[in-house]
Amino acid sequence: MSVFTPVHEPQLIEFLKSFDCGALQSYCGIAAGIENTNYFVTTDQAQFVLTLFEHHQPDELPYFLDLMAYLSEHGIPTAHPLCSRDGSYLNTLNGKPAALVARLSGHSIETPSAETCRLMGIALGKMHTVSIHFSGHRAPDRALPWAINIQTQLADHLEPEDAALLADELATQAASPRSHLPCGAIHADLFRDNALFEHGQLSGIIDFYYACNDALAYDLAVTVNDWCQSQNHTLDSVRACALIQGYQSVRALNRDERAAWPLLLRAAALRFWLSRLKDQCFPRAGELTYAKDPTVFKNLLMFHRDPANQPINWLD
Repeated sequence: MSVFTPVHEPQLIEFLKSFDCGALQSYCGIAAGIENTNYFVTTDQAQFVLTLFEHHQPDELPYFLDLMAYLSEHGIPTAHPLCSRDGSYLNTLNGKPAALVARLSGHSIETPSAETCRLMGIALGKMHTVSIHFSGHRAPDRALPWAINIQTQLADHLEPEDAALLADELATQAASPRSHLPCGAIHADLFRDNALFEHGQLSGIIDFYYACNDALAYDLAVTVNDWCQSQNHTLDSVRACALIQGYQSVRALNRDERAAWPLLLRAAALRFWLSRLKDQCFPRAGELTYAKDPTVFKNLLMFHRDPANQPINWLD
């Protein structure tokens, strides 16, 4: 996503020799996003996405790459990692763990329609019916302990009203764990820019580098919060209903998930408010950077906290 680790042409040419992928023709950095370094790479055989991992340790990364391969091999349109000549998905470039994956066709949709949201819900439901059987396991790294740690880091940067909002929401979430809900491998970051469409159909789900084992309905809440957001940072009920109905046409939410739904929406909004606040207060140097506005998810969290906006009827 942002380019934090520059890659020079001779380095990339040498790196590609480890793969049966052809000779380098061109490459360019991808400026969207804020976590890893990504490049589009074109060879005389195909197009790829090269990712250099800026935060994860090498022993964490097989989970993501194995999950992407597993989903792709079970009919979910994900980018399959490319094996190097020694049989590994994970390699090293410019001192960072790196992976090369197939570049999927299509483009992201900035302003999705209700029909696009319905298709996204169907795709997420299908993904969950497959991902629950994935044998790998990774604990969430952006769950409540992470949020409490970020609260401490941001203590000197928050306005009093924001500090009070954060403290109250953390206390509410701590009193409402989601460990009793159906769990499996989830994407955990399925925003509009992580899905590709072509000719009106979903052609790819990308960027699994927040994936973990967590509540399936939480993954749905993360997706709804982004795909169905209105211009004033509330939720569009028409799009939300379409996405949820699409999801439930494949995988119906159970009684516990339905009861937890309002707090799951709040938990998802809280997570991205905090992560964006952290990036805003503690920016990292990058050759290309694209910081996202934390106010978007603060406002969405406040919307979900308003008793007048409880979305139980969306699940029907």
